[in-house]
Amino acid sequence: MNKLLATLIAGAFAVATTAALAQTAAPATPAAPAAPATKSDAMKADDAKAAKEAKAHKKAAQKKHFDEQHKEMQKNSASASSPMKQNNPVKTKTAAPATPATPATPTVAAAPAAPAAPAAPAASATGSMKADTAAPKK
Repeated sequence: MNKLLATLIAGAFAVATTAALAQTAAPATPAAPAAPATKSDAMKADDAKAAKEAKAHKKAAQKKHFDEQHKEMQKNSASASSPMKQNNPVKTKTAAPATPATPATPTVAAAPAAPAAPAAPAASATGSMKADTAAPKK
């Protein structure tokens, strides 16, 4: 019952919307503007010359802007703190100053206190397999 009621309401909304759109008047189109008189050849040539000059002016302005940016980047990268201009070695923090090398003297290695114990085989997580255990002697 609820689905039927919801469907009827949606249908009524769709019909009302469609009817409202159908009754609205179409927007009035503006009257066509009067066609301008055809341009003379002299006017066309002047327009072409002006367009060419505007294009050249725009290109010159872009080149000038690029040159200014390039000079600014060069100036910023040529600062006194530039790593390329530094001739200082890398300084590291050390606990003690370096000492001059001394001739190496042979030292005797101390014997280990106890011998290492042999490693025991690891047991598998699911239990031992037949091959892991020693076979009983008969």
